[in-house]
Amino acid sequence: MAKVLDESNNVEITEEDLETKSKGELIKLAGKLRDRRNELNQLASEKASERDELNAKTREKVDEAQEHREKRDQLNEEVQEHKEKRNELNAEANELFDNLEEMKDDLKLDEGKQIEELEEEIEDLEFKQQTEVLDAEDERELIEKIEDKREKLQDKREKLEHNDELDELEAEAEEVRAEASKHHQKVTELADEAQKHHNKMIEAYREADDIRDDADEKHEEFVEVQEAADQHHEDFVRVQKRLRELDKKEEEKEREQREEKQEAAREEAEEIYQKFKEGETLDTEDLMKLQKTGLL
Repeated sequence: MAKVLDESNNVEITEEDLETKSKGELIKLAGKLRDRRNELNQLASEKASERDELNAKTREKVDEAQEHREKRDQLNEEVQEHKEKRNELNAEANELFDNLEEMKDDLKLDEGKQIEELEEEIEDLEFKQQTEVLDAEDERELIEKIEDKREKLQDKREKLEHNDELDELEAEAEEVRAEASKHHQKVTELADEAQKHHNKMIEAYREADDIRDDADEKHEEFVEVQEAADQHHEDFVRVQKRLRELDKKEEEKEREQREEKQEAAREEAEEIYQKFKEGETLDTEDLMKLQKTGLL
């Protein structure tokens, strides 16, 4: 990450500066430190605001991703429900179709000659019996053929009576299969919708990561600027402390000078007082000095 600060604008101070620079120079230096500190604090505040704004956007994206996750999970639950129902119906339909095939196998409706064909053959044989002169053996064989075909015809007719039951069973099986197909279609639709939410969730998390990276970069910039601001503040405090020390030294020096003046004034006043006691005449100025020191 490129540095966000132009360090050439920073203000630096050494211990030697504190010890050697004059009070006036230090006052100017304190002003520069204060101005640079305030400038850096303002910049740090801007960086913090940018970081916080990005963090808020990150949370929004994470919330968005979570919403897609919840919707995806909800849809997947519905997919599972429809799958279970589809599988149940398919199993039921398979059982019905198996039963249907078994019944068809039992009835064997598709084997042998059809009813119309048998009826025609019986009519032809009966006509032959009625119109032709046959010996006893041929007559007997012809009658047996007619009886055999009549039995087959009767069997076919009896089996046909069960056709309605087969039709109903087949219709029921088809209906169950159709219902299973509806659930399968629903599974497909819901799974597609769940996948869309999954993809949106992944995209939202990716965007959140990208924004979070930007927020982390802004935080690093904030830390860099804030540390510089804190350093300038510490240096400002150091200069202020040094100025207070200089003020204190000046005050002590002024107090010492006052005390020296007062001592000198007392000594002079005592000399004047001694002269007064010795009978010397004092002028107005001498009298005022005695009054100031309390000797008169």
